[in-house]
Parts: sequence; C-alpha cells; structure tokens
Amino acid sequence: MTNETPNETPNETPKAPNERLKSPRLRLFVALDLPEGFLDRLVDWQQQAFGERRDLRLLDRYSLHVTLAFLGYQAERDVERIRELAFSEPGGPFQLRAIDLAEVPPRRPRLYALDLEDEGGKLGQWQAGLSERLQGGGFYEPEKRQFWTHLTVARFKQTERHRTSGGARGSRGGGKGPASRPEPLPELPEDLLAPFEASRLTLYRSTLRPQGAVYEPLARTEPRAVE
Repeated sequence: MTNETPNETPNETPKAPNERLKSPRLRLFVALDLPEGFLDRLVDWQQQAFGERRDLRLLDRYSLHVTLAFLGYQAERDVERIRELAFSEPGGPFQLRAIDLAEVPPRRPRLYALDLEDEGGKLGQWQAGLSERLQGGGFYEPEKRQFWTHLTVARFKQTERHRTSGGARGSRGGGKGPASRPEPLPELPEDLLAPFEASRLTLYRSTLRPQGAVYEPLARTEPRAVE
C-alpha cells in the first residue's frame, strides 16, 4: 500500500537462470509499524495539509511505516529463512518523535517525508544489525548512505511533476510554462510532535499496481512491553 521511500532502493542479488524459472519471486521489505494513536493524528494532519493538492498522491493509512530494509525480488521459498534472519534479534520498543517535514530531494522533490528523531539511536542500531544479518544470508546489500529514520507521507504524481519541470516546493502544477511560486512547507501541529513508542516489526510483500504498491504482511513480531 505504500511506495518506496529513499531507503527503499532495490538491492537485488543476481539469481541463476534455473532458479528464476523454478521459484516464484516476491518483492520484499522489512518495516517498523506505527502505533494507531500516532497514525490517527498523522492522517488527520496529512489530509488538512495536502488534501487539496491535485499534484500529490497521499499515502493511505496502511502505507505509513518506517522502512528498514528493502530486499527487492526474492525467491518465495526463501521467505521463511528471511523471516528467521530478520527477527532473530529482538527489537523495540523504540522511542520516536516527529521533528520536521522534508522534501526529497531538496528543491525538486519527488515526495514529502516526515523526519523522525530516534531516541538513543536504538532503531538505527537494530536496523544496522538487520542489514548485517540479511547481507550474511545473501538477501541484501546494505546501502552506502546512512540510514535515515523517516516515513513518506505524499508523493508527486508523475504527470504533474513533469508539467512543473520537476515540481517546485508546494507547486500545484497545471498547464504549461514555469512552475507556480513555491509555497512554505506545512507546519507540524503540536500533537504530532509528541514522542511516541513503536514496537511491531513486519516483513512485507510489495505488489506493484498502476495506482501504487500494495503491501501484504508476511510475518510480524509481537510488540514487547517495557521492562
């Protein structure tokens, strides 16, 4: 249900021709799910801030998560092994806080993302271990750039972005000629800036469709209580 964010660049390990023919392949990624209370506040703000923007496609509630590792296409028969590697080390609860709205990339954005503060770097540490475990199993090639804790809230529609020559910040598109004057990014409300706790980790299957990717959970960890 959500599309890939900057940390979701495909990292696919080449497969032998006979393996590609014999084993169905699934598009997979591991993500941190967000608590319902935070999602309630986020979706309300998302609609208020971007609901009238025809140049944007808003990610729906079930597409809002923090991507930790995008594995690209993997053999279906390897899903159980990937699950074992991904969740062999306990994770969470993680203390997070929204701190800013970012345009990615800057100046000519393709999407808007919510920048999250990772208290104590705990989520970043778990993500690093996840990357190592999946790389050791031959299912993932860690990205060279540093992990960024964030979630995508809106994407520019491809046709609208082309009309605005890359889409200036806040541009509403439409018509030919220069892009409209950039508008300030929406402010985050106080209730969205409050710290929150997230615990559930999920292995998702991503199926590409014309209207966007659809996500299906294949395996999940149970939230851990704070001791």
